[in-house]
Amino acid sequence: MRALLAVYDKAGIVELGAGLHALGWELYSTGNTQRVLVAGGVPARAVAELTGHPEVFGGRVKTLHPKVHGGLLFRRGHAGDEAEAQEHGIDAIDMVVANLYPFAETVRGDVALPLARALEEIDIGGPAMIRAAAKNHPWVVPLVDPADYVPVLEALRAGALDQARRRALAAKAFQHVAHYDTLVAEYLRGDGEPFPAQLTVALTRAGEALRYGENPHQRAAFYRRDSLREVAAGVGAAVQHHGKGMSYTNVLDADAAFALVADCAEPALAIIKHTNPCCFATGALPLAELYERALTEGDAVSAYGGIVAVNRPLDMALASALRERLSPVAGVRMFFEIVIAPGFADGALAHLQRKSADLRILEAPLGEPGAARQELRSVRGGMLVQDVDAGDGGDGLAPVSSAQRAPTAGELADLRVAWTVCKHVKSNAIVLVRDGVLVGMGAGQPNRVESARLAVRAAGERASGAVLASDAFFPFPDTLEVAAAAGVMAAIHPGGSMRDAESVQVADARGLALCTTGVRHFRH
Repeated sequence: MRALLAVYDKAGIVELGAGLHALGWELYSTGNTQRVLVAGGVPARAVAELTGHPEVFGGRVKTLHPKVHGGLLFRRGHAGDEAEAQEHGIDAIDMVVANLYPFAETVRGDVALPLARALEEIDIGGPAMIRAAAKNHPWVVPLVDPADYVPVLEALRAGALDQARRRALAAKAFQHVAHYDTLVAEYLRGDGEPFPAQLTVALTRAGEALRYGENPHQRAAFYRRDSLREVAAGVGAAVQHHGKGMSYTNVLDADAAFALVADCAEPALAIIKHTNPCCFATGALPLAELYERALTEGDAVSAYGGIVAVNRPLDMALASALRERLSPVAGVRMFFEIVIAPGFADGALAHLQRKSADLRILEAPLGEPGAARQELRSVRGGMLVQDVDAGDGGDGLAPVSSAQRAPTAGELADLRVAWTVCKHVKSNAIVLVRDGVLVGMGAGQPNRVESARLAVRAAGERASGAVLASDAFFPFPDTLEVAAAAGVMAAIHPGGSMRDAESVQVADARGLALCTTGVRHFRH
């Protein structure tokens, strides 16, 4: 039996080589891999001895030779193949152990990397050997993952690898090469072609499968996006410090909560339920005070069992409040599924870990919310790809109502907060904000006026003096009528309706300052 070993990642390679040698396998290897094996006491011959040809072009051509690929690809037991192999002096190669040059790590770590240097990190011989071995897996073992070395050795010691194991290894080998090629294509494509005719996405599973999907009878897993163009941030780069495993909805909710606070320049705290914010506060205040304001003035009923996110390192004061605060409506200690923060002050993490064995505590980098990136969403039979909504926080705000009722400085500040929050609420979205605090929210309704009624009802007396944001334009002025009747003092929407003038007339008649942005924030 003969194996060819050519790996960039040398983890476990000496142990594998020693195990194969002890089983009587003949080993061939390339450059650095051979040196590591020999230094570890494992006899390995150079590939050049197999091919009869030295490595050329600075190592670009090592294994691209009929003695290698013929040895991998001829069909054992096939009369014609066996005869040709004998005629041309091609010996069987029964195993390929290979993993690839660190292309992604190299180009991601050096933004000024010259193209010529990047091209040298594109592996050619490795993928070719892996694909050949995987194609011929009924007779050839493809090994690309060091985690498989020990199980394969154990199977060989026990007698042989069965066909089911061989097929599984072949599938992993083809996926390994496809992942690699996807990142090379992304690099070469650059920013010039955001929506190519064909698209593959590179993903790596984060840990084992999730506890369950949206419901316990559904299976699910979480995959981290491997992209050369995006900085790892948010839930995709989170580290779990405490608590039971995550479910599908836990990941969605944590992402929604963290995305909202990441959009805020000032300290911010959000409590999310079913991907919609039920409590939110922002401003130049300590996090514990923001938590108190968000909970007291927001939807505390929905907050119970929600997800808490902050955009500053979580300090001891907030950790204590999260542990001890009673629900303002139920009189019991608040319960949360997840707490996610960009960091933790000294002692805060340990203090929070004592709240509950089940509380999931995540640490995640904020990243750059406004950075260009793409998001993917599956539909039956296809996938939607779009640029992420990295819209502003109201920088394009323009008053359109009467000059006699322009928004005050305080209202302008709240309008910008409300505009940011409504971007993170399911359409049709209406949010009410007062003094930097979310006091009412209506989401997911088929018509906008019903979302307004829900927001006003949730706010109650707190609607008086609040501002309103709508993720899309007012098709009719009835939404403003509902808001004005509740005491809302200012509103912001994208504008662009054929009835915008009617909305302006209602705002002027009701003494309500009205602003437009020219940007829509649908979130379906």
